[in-house]
Amino acid sequence: MQQNMMTLRAIPGEMNPSTVAEIDARLGGIGNGHSIAIPLAVESGSRAWGFPSPDSDYDCRFVFVRSPDQYLSPWQRPDVIETPIEGEFDVNGWELGKALKLMLKGNAVIIEWLVSPIIYCGDAGFRQEFLDLARSYASRELIARHYLHLGERQRMTYFGDGNSVPQKEIFYALRPAATLRWLRLNPDQALPPMHFPTLMEESAPSPDVRSVVSDLLARKAETRELGSSPLPVQIADFIDTEFAQARLSFEKGRVQMPAVAQREAEAFFRRTVLKFAPADLPD
Repeated sequence: MQQNMMTLRAIPGEMNPSTVAEIDARLGGIGNGHSIAIPLAVESGSRAWGFPSPDSDYDCRFVFVRSPDQYLSPWQRPDVIETPIEGEFDVNGWELGKALKLMLKGNAVIIEWLVSPIIYCGDAGFRQEFLDLARSYASRELIARHYLHLGERQRMTYFGDGNSVPQKEIFYALRPAATLRWLRLNPDQALPPMHFPTLMEESAPSPDVRSVVSDLLARKAETRELGSSPLPVQIADFIDTEFAQARLSFEKGRVQMPAVAQREAEAFFRRTVLKFAPADLPD
């Protein structure tokens, strides 16, 4: 029987109440329309990262659980639910099994969902169990490679020769670089903060880098368009240094998932389905 899952909610006051209400309604419609349970729905993207612009979109992401009858069918339904983008928001989600397998493969997206500071709805026990599983079995090496490849791609796409860089795009390479630094400075941890100001604080960059980042954050929060300018040398050095360090530290060989990780993930999956899965709707 499906349990009450509305125990988690964290919506900052600056978020548009009407947009949040529309997202809540969309989530309710998805749950009823697909006969699924949603044990966690969060904000992902610039708002959750902590560097939104005045016109930033809303990116709701969720994990869902199907009914037992749907899991037992030989005709498995898609493991992704995508809904149309409407206005300033979109709402998409992953099935629990997909989310678990990607987490064990080092996909940092689901990690970010689990630690997002903005929560539309969710069950505290589900989130904590999933987080505990990730802390125990998510691979630091694979997560670091995820951020390294992401950051290098962003740098190549947007920075060019560094003479005319869209200023708001700096964050999309700077955040992976700061994450890699955080992982390097915390060798016993695998789950970096999603919130960028927290990430920068815990990464302890130089005062020069802090100053430039602080200025960029303040300007991005106040204006829709930062324009293009030369890439600040302090930021270029920070990004390139962290990417170089990561290539030395994390680009080494194949990472083998321990058998116990798969067993624990399967046990968590079974418990979650039995606890939250809704009954199938009659034909």
